[in-house]
Order: sequence, then C-alpha cells, then structure tokens
Amino acid sequence: MKPESPRWFTSSYSDNGGDCVEVAVNLVASQGIVPVRDSKNVDGPAVDVSAGAFSAFVAGVRAGESDAV
Repeated sequence: MKPESPRWFTSSYSDNGGDCVEVAVNLVASQGIVPVRDSKNVDGPAVDVSAGAFSAFVAGVRAGESDAV
C-alpha cells in the first residue's frame, strides 16, 4: 500500500502578500499529524504537528490568544 501524500492548502485568510504557511489536514485520519510548510518554499522542509497540538493552536488563534503584543 502506497502512503498517502499531503494535499497542501493555504487558508483563505492568508491574503497578506505571500507570508503564509500551508497545511495538509488530509493526514489527520491516517497518521494523526498535520504537516505545515512555508508557502514560499514548497520544496523545503515541513514540520509534522500532532493533530491535538494543531487543534489547540487553531483554537487559541480563534480565541485571540496569538495577538501580537
């Protein structure tokens, strides 16, 4: 069986001139991870974040916990 490949996407909220990250949430069910990479360097490395940690991060952003100081 061939391993599933990440299906990358950038958030529709990321319209800031190219300083974005891409994520591949399609691997949550099969591997329990959300790969994250720099959208300007798609051939560069990706960081695999656990699904739980990614969910907590998104919840924090939505709650305003990541606002710049």
